[in-house]
Amino acid sequence: MPQPPARDIYLLSPKTLSPETIAVAFAKTSRSPESFRDIAAELSDEQSAKFHERWVVGYGHASVAEHAVLHIAVENISRLAIECLESNRLASYTEKSTRYQLWDLTHYYTPRTIAAGPLAGLYQQTVARLFVAYRASVEPVRALMQHKYPRKDGESEARWDGRIRSRYVDNCRFLLPAASLANVGVTANARVLESAIRKLLSHPLEEVREIGAAVKAVAQAEVPTLVKYANEVPYQWETAAALTAAARPVVGGGPAGADVQLVSYDADAEDQFLAACLYRYGGAAFAQCAVAVSALTPAQKAALADEALRRLGQYDVPLRELEHVSYTFDAVMDQGGYFELKRHRMMTQSPQRLTCDLGFAMPRAFEEAGLRVEYQAALEAAAEAYRRLAAELPEEAGYVVPNAFNRRVLMTLNLREAFHLCELRGTPTAHFSVRRTAGQIYAHIARVHPQLARFMRCRDNPTWPAIEADYFVKVA
Repeated sequence: MPQPPARDIYLLSPKTLSPETIAVAFAKTSRSPESFRDIAAELSDEQSAKFHERWVVGYGHASVAEHAVLHIAVENISRLAIECLESNRLASYTEKSTRYQLWDLTHYYTPRTIAAGPLAGLYQQTVARLFVAYRASVEPVRALMQHKYPRKDGESEARWDGRIRSRYVDNCRFLLPAASLANVGVTANARVLESAIRKLLSHPLEEVREIGAAVKAVAQAEVPTLVKYANEVPYQWETAAALTAAARPVVGGGPAGADVQLVSYDADAEDQFLAACLYRYGGAAFAQCAVAVSALTPAQKAALADEALRRLGQYDVPLRELEHVSYTFDAVMDQGGYFELKRHRMMTQSPQRLTCDLGFAMPRAFEEAGLRVEYQAALEAAAEAYRRLAAELPEEAGYVVPNAFNRRVLMTLNLREAFHLCELRGTPTAHFSVRRTAGQIYAHIARVHPQLARFMRCRDNPTWPAIEADYFVKVA
């Protein structure tokens, strides 16, 4: 009896094949009985380019481009620009951390539009003052943390500093402005990269457009066809301008202070989740599963939820059926906290422009270290500079805004993502700003859906009011 071909699993290595060739090898398997390695062996870069020109560009089969993966190093760009770069959901990013590294006094970006105008001196003076205050705060706050977390017996100076480093840098970073320079490692497939480049090239900030042009040039050296037509998209900036004008008359409202409000959720979400579980593992239509769940007593529903979620271990990922449950939050948090939260790109985020209009947070460590006056003076100077810059250059004014100032963002996420966010950002090792926000999100979910929230592995963490009391003098 003839034997079926043996299973074969192997790597098409970018060390020997170009990303475009790998993408073609995977794409051609839909119409070729040959193995991937045989298909790849027959291809040249020129043949691969012709294939992509016809099928990806000509016929719009863009999914082929997802098999071409690039790793791009982006260095010395502002944290304001990083927001656009990292706003693409299906890419991966690793950036220079404000929690573990210290910034040099000159590591900030100055946009040409400001440098060439009458407010150049104000900008330089303001950013320089923030950096000086930032560096001047390091040793006093470090000394405070050394007192709170003394050196252990036998612990070296270096190991001790490593243990407490994030504790003092976590506080000092509130003074860093959005102009601060950082490095980002980006991994993305060519389809995602094409969309990212279009977004970068259509951005209102010149720095971001320049980054888009540079990323395109680097990508084209590796995948010349797949990002060939990644250009500026007028729809993006024209729509942004039109909606900005439409929103201008709408004033007031929103969360008071630095707060998180639950603005939308499904009151029947717990039943929806349970019905989805029965649907997946049974054979009935969803409507029948929903009727069956509605007939259960509260105790029976709790028992069914137990069967779905009680076996979760520390590193287990919960059932995807939690994704049928979603929430929308209107949140205000400091910019440093938002920079942690923005990494959760599976949720939908609509951040407002970074401004100095919503007040700023003051960490308790600055008061305890005797730095409250200096801290507040530096931030008030930044706010005044922001207002003067924003009158002429509303987009570029964001560069002077420090991490301490609050930012408003609308977030829509499913419960599975909420499990991940609240567990990861609520842990005691996370930054206290984002811990506070994660705690507020969890508290809302626990209030409206207690049967599901009881399985979230953050329920034993300190509450958000306790975090606020321990780490902040004020939050707005």
